[in-house]
Amino acid sequence: MDIRDGLRYTHEHEWIRLEADEGVIGISDYAQEELGDVVYVALPNLGTRLVAGQRFGEIESVKTVSELFAPATGEVTAVNEALEEHPELVNESPFDDGWLVTIVLTDPTELESLLDAAAYRAELPAAD
Repeated sequence: MDIRDGLRYTHEHEWIRLEADEGVIGISDYAQEELGDVVYVALPNLGTRLVAGQRFGEIESVKTVSELFAPATGEVTAVNEALEEHPELVNESPFDDGWLVTIVLTDPTELESLLDAAAYRAELPAAD
């Protein structure tokens, strides 16, 4: 399982990567493994204001439908349109090609309350 340093993680298994004043958001490798094959992703429109901890979309797999929660507050500036035709990118490349949205952060200090890679790793169930 890939848990990348330099990202911040939520307890709900979203990640955010800071790039200048923007945050790129996706779901963790653990989350995509637990979901199974992703078949649909519902994401917000450009300009939508996300609020940290609140629902901003959903992801559907062959097993279940799960809500997506914003790791930080900000305005959506990009949506990964490739996921419309290829939702499986979330499984194949959750940190790169399978990202979900990009936001301009309202308050970058919100990221300090999220888990770093070591804390996120410690929170996950031990592998069998």
